[in-house]
Amino acid sequence: MTNYRVSKSGTLRTALLTGAAAMVLTSFPAMAQSSQASSEAESLKEIVVVGSRLRRDVFNSPSPVQVINREESVLAGMVSTGDLLQQSGVTSGSGQLNNAFGGFVTNGGPGANSVSLRGLGSGRTLVLINGRRVMPSGTRGSVGATDLNTLPNAIVERVEILREGASSVYGSDAIAGVINIVTQKNIEGVTAEGQFTRPFDNGGEQARASLVGGTSGDRWQIAGSLEYFQQKNLTLADRDWTRCNLDYQRNPTTGASVDFVDPITGQPKCYPITGTGSNGVTINTLGTASITGVGALGSVGTAFNRWRPNSAVTTGLPGFEGVGGGSNNINVRDTFDPRTLNRSLLSPVKTYNFFGQASYELDEEGASEVYAEFLYNRRESWQTGYRQLSLDYPNTSPLVPANLQGRGTAFGSLLHTGPGLRAFIGFGNDRSEQEIDFYKGTTGVRGDLKFVPNWRYDFNVSHANSEGSYLQQSFLTDKTSNSVNVVTAPAGFNSALVRPGANGVGVTCAVNLTNPAENCIPAPVLNSQTIGGVLPQDWVNYMFRDVVGNTKFRENTATLNMDGPIFELPAGMVQMAIGAEYRESKINDTPDPNSVRGNLLNLTTSAPTRGKDNVYEIFSEVEVPLLKDLPLVEELTFTGSGRYTEYDSYGSDWTYKVGGNYRPAKWMAIRSTFGTSFRAPALYEQFLGTTSGFLSSQADPCNNYGAAGVNANVKANCAAEGLSPNYSATQSVQVNSGGGRAAGVEAETSENFAIGTVIQPELPDGMGEFSFALDYFDIKIDNSVTRIGGTEILSRCYNSVEFRSGAPLCRLVSAREAGTNRLIISDSYTNIASSITTGLDYNIRYETEVGPGDVTINGQLTQFFKQKSKTFPDQPYDEYNGTLNTPEYTLNADLTYRYENWKFRYGFEWIASMDSYELLGLNPATDVRIAKVPSYDLHHFSVQYKTDDWGMTVGVRNAFDKEPPKISSGLTGAKASYSRVGNSPIYSGYDFYGRRVYVNVSKTF
Repeated sequence: MTNYRVSKSGTLRTALLTGAAAMVLTSFPAMAQSSQASSEAESLKEIVVVGSRLRRDVFNSPSPVQVINREESVLAGMVSTGDLLQQSGVTSGSGQLNNAFGGFVTNGGPGANSVSLRGLGSGRTLVLINGRRVMPSGTRGSVGATDLNTLPNAIVERVEILREGASSVYGSDAIAGVINIVTQKNIEGVTAEGQFTRPFDNGGEQARASLVGGTSGDRWQIAGSLEYFQQKNLTLADRDWTRCNLDYQRNPTTGASVDFVDPITGQPKCYPITGTGSNGVTINTLGTASITGVGALGSVGTAFNRWRPNSAVTTGLPGFEGVGGGSNNINVRDTFDPRTLNRSLLSPVKTYNFFGQASYELDEEGASEVYAEFLYNRRESWQTGYRQLSLDYPNTSPLVPANLQGRGTAFGSLLHTGPGLRAFIGFGNDRSEQEIDFYKGTTGVRGDLKFVPNWRYDFNVSHANSEGSYLQQSFLTDKTSNSVNVVTAPAGFNSALVRPGANGVGVTCAVNLTNPAENCIPAPVLNSQTIGGVLPQDWVNYMFRDVVGNTKFRENTATLNMDGPIFELPAGMVQMAIGAEYRESKINDTPDPNSVRGNLLNLTTSAPTRGKDNVYEIFSEVEVPLLKDLPLVEELTFTGSGRYTEYDSYGSDWTYKVGGNYRPAKWMAIRSTFGTSFRAPALYEQFLGTTSGFLSSQADPCNNYGAAGVNANVKANCAAEGLSPNYSATQSVQVNSGGGRAAGVEAETSENFAIGTVIQPELPDGMGEFSFALDYFDIKIDNSVTRIGGTEILSRCYNSVEFRSGAPLCRLVSAREAGTNRLIISDSYTNIASSITTGLDYNIRYETEVGPGDVTINGQLTQFFKQKSKTFPDQPYDEYNGTLNTPEYTLNADLTYRYENWKFRYGFEWIASMDSYELLGLNPATDVRIAKVPSYDLHHFSVQYKTDDWGMTVGVRNAFDKEPPKISSGLTGAKASYSRVGNSPIYSGYDFYGRRVYVNVSKTF
């Protein structure tokens, strides 16, 4: 993580980060800055480079830093700081959590956006504003990363990215790198700005409006920004490639489709209900015992246990045709409902943001000043989903017509006891909502240490708070159960609670007779309308409810930093920084009471998440100039830093970092660092409330363990529990997942090595300026915090020789429940996994005059050598480099031509082809599934006209309307599992919007 701060005022002009200056200390900017930067940079002294707390007189950081100027991000069409941070030029193609994950269970809850460097996860990337931490925020219990929605945009001057470990400088979380958002200072006047982005196809429009203003006096200054941002809903119906979710399977020899052909349409079948392809999820279907009847088109045999309404059928099961059972293909069943296409492809969101900053010099010399910052953000996001309802009717219920009476079977119903009939109903759309208020206030004092010459200090305290509510809609188990358990209504009973039964006689809920205050609405009669999803609204209102939870996260911080010279050597002054920090964090997530008590039909329970942690830290950093102005040694500088950390949660730890910068000639520099970093377990990883889930009874290792091929250890261990070899498991395996504080979860640790070179040859006059940087990185993480998974826990426990007497994972598996032999697994967060990431960053920049203007070319290529991980120490590493969503190569480049007030830009993004056949254990010569995607490229064009007081930018992103590539459904294995949207991987490197035009207008008053 790399922070740039200034000397007295804390400002560093945008120009400082461009041109030759930025090249020397960084892996050059992905987006260039104006050509006037070089001369302005020379006039500025004593800055603090991100990744360090020392002021420097030259740009000589041993760490590679990427700098992106916001003005260039506007030219590139970025609509927010989050948008900028998630683009592949910053993340090297790593998958990011964005608005495409609204329908998934994710850290931070739906609508949260985060950034992950090097593909190591958002929890291992530290985000700062002006060198100070930005607290995590979001909804639900798993809040552990900065939500990019909270960041300001219009007042941002630049973004600095350090892609190497820096815990010795910044503390926990800085394993993969640090991102520092630097705001503008010394603002005079008011600037209004508006931007609108419109896809050529409908959906996903974006609009942003902002005001940035400031003023100052002799000893004070104040500035701030006010912003509004909106992204409209982008649904599955809005894009061609998401309207029909296919299996997308091909004959490996001929390339011809082998997808299931719908016998009704004669076309490959769409499976939009879950988005996972051919999986048996169905609507408009009735489940019964096996009955002889008339089969639907495409069915085989005469006995069926799944039926579709068909009024033309008069024999067998009148009014129904068979669509499943025996050797029937389950895909004959209905899977398509037009309402499934109303689901959100990209979640809509609105944000309101205010950022303010002020400072006042306490003396006329400006030797000390007080300062303050305040950030407020409100996020309103929502998602549209689609729900199937499995509604179970008792076998002889008055709601069941005569021809279906007694035709049911045991479904393991949550709604009633005994055999019954199950209606698989296409219920329709549901909605999730999140509203989050986030604020962070900072105040401090900084200035010269009068009793120590040339030393400065900075002491500040911060308070941050996030409070969010989250709403989802769910069927309530008790209400739904009440509604299907009906009796004949007494004469004169409340007519609002009575409906005709299957035989026309009025019925009411049995609970209404014992508890009149319940006001239960009886379920509809089991008929074709009900099965087809045409449902009475009063019944829907009774059993389908809004479920609301609340999440609070708080963080208090106090930091003291001092830096200055300590003594002089022949090569220069030795600099030192020392400091201390205290942080207190607290989380309080309270799910809806129905969720806590397990009353959400077919959903897991969620217990409250409550806990806190405190950390005390001291740190120091030193820079020693060893040699200077000697043959083959223009400069040789050593840097070192160390930090001692003590957490209430797990104890103390040390981290360190050493580095050097060697310049054998003026045109060449060699830099290298080695250090350790750590990540303290997030509060949710310590305190997450227990959530219950279930594995199939077939996951029980002792199920029919006497069969041939079963591991000998499993046989012995199951026999030791008194189970017979032909034991048949009938109980699902309960998996309780939660925080690992009680089990002693500790911090992750890592080692980070980097070495690189910067080359800036002096070209002949008229040839321009050329810079090239090459940096190698090697990051190894040990003791990674993870959950093992219920299936893996069971397998390793029952396959062990020690079993209950000593196998480590068996302590997570309960003794079998008396009478039922049910197993309960505790799958808490623990320290067990490891990962290794290595690669090269190539950065090039060339600037020269062309005709009446000048042109700048920037390019950043990242090549990964390894991206591998493992869960257990005794396992070999699994290599993910080059597999789906984990590219081996990514390239981000742009060409900008400047002429007077005009700028013309062409941008290019490229992601290499990816292949997961080997990882999943598939043979592409014989397997019909497609687990490979070709390389992917995007092209962007824009033009900008800008004067001193107004400007306009017009551009188009994804100019050639490139769609995401396709993969097959069912790509799931022990080492990886891939989710899709439409027929494409859910991967942030792909553009889901399509071709779109944007206009940005600004005016300064």
